[in-house]
Amino acid sequence: AVTFVAAEDANIKSVKDVKGKTINLGDPGSGNRINSTDIFNAVGIVPGKDFRDEKLKPADAPRILQDGRIDGFFYTVGHPNGNIKEATAGKRKVRIVPISETEVASLLKEAPYYSMTEIPMDQYPDAVNAKDKVKTVGMLATLVTSADTPDDVVYAVTKEVMTNLDQFRKLHPALANLTSESMLQGLTAPIHPGALKYYKEAGLVK
Repeated sequence: AVTFVAAEDANIKSVKDVKGKTINLGDPGSGNRINSTDIFNAVGIVPGKDFRDEKLKPADAPRILQDGRIDGFFYTVGHPNGNIKEATAGKRKVRIVPISETEVASLLKEAPYYSMTEIPMDQYPDAVNAKDKVKTVGMLATLVTSADTPDDVVYAVTKEVMTNLDQFRKLHPALANLTSESMLQGLTAPIHPGALKYYKEAGLVK
């Protein structure tokens, strides 16, 4: 989930409230930076022009937010996450800022690997959010392998994951909402013939 954490005293309640603030988008070349830049492009805000753009690693951002040197930061991560907990548990009160579907409609249309998701706020009891869940943009992950990997190997791996999906979902809270159908959304590489064989057997692909 693309997670936008902001200090309450900065009065940032949406991505459009960043003008004149200091926001960390992530270190150069990182996925965090690409994700946050994509979101600001979608809402028509220019990093470095409309707000001061910091280039810190996400792991450093919670401490620097608590020190008062930045007003907010972005971190693309599964939840719960220790760095987000650190940010919300300090003396400086913090909120996780929602990102609405209407704000990023153009991004969702252009990039199929993004989708809407929710961050459960019971994982961050010290945050000031009033709602149980915060809507935001998520990244759909794709498991990739070499095209040379034997079909039977990929078939076996795919079948094991899909037929044990209930057990797989319990490995991490971030996997809790996975479904067989959602596993086939937002793919960024061609489906391997071995995986395709299982998907057809399971009736997930015609």
